[in-house]
Amino acid sequence: MTKPFAFVFPGQGSQSVGMLDAWGGHPAVAATLLEASEAAREDVGKLIREGPEADLALTVNTQLVMLVAGVANYRAWRAEGGPVPAMVAGHSLGEYSALVAAGAIALRDAVPLVRFRAQAMQQAVPVGSGSMMAILGLDGREVAQACEQAARDSGQTVAAANFNDPKQTVIAGTVAGVDAAVALLKARGAKRAMPLAVSAPFHCALMRPAAEQLRQRLAATPIATPAVPVINNIDVAAPTEPDAIRDALYRQAFGPVRWVEIIEAMHAQGMRHILECGPGRVLAKMIKRIEHAQVESATVLDPASLAEAREMLA
Repeated sequence: MTKPFAFVFPGQGSQSVGMLDAWGGHPAVAATLLEASEAAREDVGKLIREGPEADLALTVNTQLVMLVAGVANYRAWRAEGGPVPAMVAGHSLGEYSALVAAGAIALRDAVPLVRFRAQAMQQAVPVGSGSMMAILGLDGREVAQACEQAARDSGQTVAAANFNDPKQTVIAGTVAGVDAAVALLKARGAKRAMPLAVSAPFHCALMRPAAEQLRQRLAATPIATPAVPVINNIDVAAPTEPDAIRDALYRQAFGPVRWVEIIEAMHAQGMRHILECGPGRVLAKMIKRIEHAQVESATVLDPASLAEAREMLA
């Protein structure tokens, strides 16, 4: 009997050229790439296989390839006899991969939706006017409070954007707003403030114009009740009504990713095995820092890791 487990899907930042190469010509991966290419009207497999890295790093491409890679890994897992998870979630953009895996959104509909989301986000803020920084060594609540104070004092936009683990929180906003918050945070004992190589300040109020466009697109996108619970970023809840899912995706665009709470919620619901499904190992490392020895984490990103994950769950 398989142990109860959850799958989580990574977002922007985990992409790399050739990230699906290890699957070779696996039928499930090949079929996913074909379906995505037809929906995108371009060769998504070639983009992932050949890049170049600079093209993969463009938001309009990054969100697309990470969606597709997450779904491809999940379909390979199922094709190889991997069981259905008890629940799923995704980090930021990864929430869309989770919704596809849960049967709430068809991949052919998710591909143009995610591309639209990426374009709207990129266009919402002029390049160079926004910033994101990872703050290390402070509790997330302290980071959020400092951002609120910096926003009041400076009149600029800055907010906690990603609560990644107990001592790492990403902040986002205008360059001046982020700089003001970093000064406060360092005075409060932050160990480091690391700039992130992103093209826009995601998950803050500057994304509201993009979110409004996204809301209209979501209204026209078919969404079904998920076959398994999808714990969302914005509320740490698992709505089943399509309109509630649409609303959560709309608010997620300009609200924080509450990752620590998502993993804690999974643990509270009995999940002692949480597997990252997709390229990289970013989320698996975060999970270890959140729940330490209480949760086993692993990554499904190639045939070898898939076999290891199945053995762990046996």
